[in-house]
Amino acid sequence: MIKYFKYLPVIALGFLACEPELQNPIDESGYYTAGGADFSTYVALGNSLTAGYADGALYITGQENSYPNILAGQFAKVQQTNAFTQPLMADNAGGLLAGGNQITSNRRVLAVGPGGNPSPRVYSGQATTEISNILSGPFNNMGTPGAKSYHLVTPDYGNIAGVATGTANPYFVRFASSPSTTVLADALAQNPSFFTLWIGNNDVLGYATNGGAGTDQTGNPDPSTYGTNDITDPTVFAGVYSQMVNALTATGAEGVLINIPDVTSVPYFTTIPNNALVLDAATAANLTGFFQAVAGIFTQGLIAQGVPAPQAQALAAQYAISFNAGPNRFIIDVPVTQANPLGFRQMTQEELLVLTIDQTALAQGYGSVVLSPEVIQVLGILQQGGQPSQAQAQLVLNAVSGIDDKDVLDSEELENIATATAAYNETIEALASAKGLVYIDAMELLNQLANEGIPYDAGTLTSTFVTGGAFSLDGVHPTPRGYAAVANAIIEGINATYGATVPQVNIGNYGTITLSNDVQ
Repeated sequence: MIKYFKYLPVIALGFLACEPELQNPIDESGYYTAGGADFSTYVALGNSLTAGYADGALYITGQENSYPNILAGQFAKVQQTNAFTQPLMADNAGGLLAGGNQITSNRRVLAVGPGGNPSPRVYSGQATTEISNILSGPFNNMGTPGAKSYHLVTPDYGNIAGVATGTANPYFVRFASSPSTTVLADALAQNPSFFTLWIGNNDVLGYATNGGAGTDQTGNPDPSTYGTNDITDPTVFAGVYSQMVNALTATGAEGVLINIPDVTSVPYFTTIPNNALVLDAATAANLTGFFQAVAGIFTQGLIAQGVPAPQAQALAAQYAISFNAGPNRFIIDVPVTQANPLGFRQMTQEELLVLTIDQTALAQGYGSVVLSPEVIQVLGILQQGGQPSQAQAQLVLNAVSGIDDKDVLDSEELENIATATAAYNETIEALASAKGLVYIDAMELLNQLANEGIPYDAGTLTSTFVTGGAFSLDGVHPTPRGYAAVANAIIEGINATYGATVPQVNIGNYGTITLSNDVQ
């Protein structure tokens, strides 16, 4: 089990308790108005963020606290609305079953170990949600965990026969009106008077959470050739997004378009610092000496191959990495090139580690050097002025243990994510303006959480992992309190755009994470 506790403050049980309600809503008839909006039939389209996914799974409590469900409750205070339905899971465990076999993990809870250290663990409850048990709709919350933009218009995305091959979505299988339908078609069939659309996060998120271990498909117009962790071509995104908005507004529906936040600003990427290699003075000096040895060995190897000494020394100098007492940045693996023949370097300030990196391995040299007795023996030969054999020299080079690509977002990968996100958001904002729809800047909302936070009656909501209250234990999806903050931002935009007076919610009335020792 990955250990998170090193970066988690001790959490008092009081943090998880309900906070007092200090705001009293006014419920008199006629006080609230819908303005120029019609909330009578509200439909929400999107991915896991719309579904209410949290803690690494979809489960009933999360769905009940999804931002669309929160919105629907507030809409009902301003006008008579149709019931807002959701394809609820069968339990609060969160895992999915296919033919009785569990195919997705249960949710995470915060378990306190014998030493009093909190750590996210997988909940031990029995998963009972069988995807072959098709629900009877229609459903107003069409949020489909895992969906990318183009998936919402892809036929057979709810066909159970395609789950094993990855062409269908097990969540949509449960509530699709037919195996061949699309998410958009099922939404349109309800003739919505009002909609929210938040889609596109997954078009970059899979690439990001897997450390850029995918392909930036910019320039490739065929999404059927994309891998799970690829970045969607912005032109493809613009095409399918425009198709959805045009279809949703064709009959006069009003709605909300929500942009794509900077996915790298969530706790999944900001919790483990890239300078967590903390060294005392002696260890820092030893590591510095080790990498000087690496540079020296590589220099001699190049000279032996006929490379002029000045050129060999200049090329090898990049590997003479210095370390100081205190925090130091880790070493990462990078592609082997002519400019970097050994394929490693030290991280730069902006580069990020993923939350799921194995911290036990980090403590044992992953991200710096893994020293074996044989390597130490070779270093001793070098210190005495001896000349190691080629095999011994290779042992030293092999001792460098750079962090794998899957565990880090390097500068090029960060740029790919930022470029695609900016292009997606340009499309979303332009369509919102052209159609007169509400435009919600989720990127600004997440930036606020990451910086000053969002104040409420009982405190301040921030993006700090676990203790900040905004993000669940998967480090990507909000808690109920975080979803309430999203709902409030949407309500603010609706009121400003349509002249409505939809009441906001008191985010302090919504929960955060679950503390439990019922874990696997």
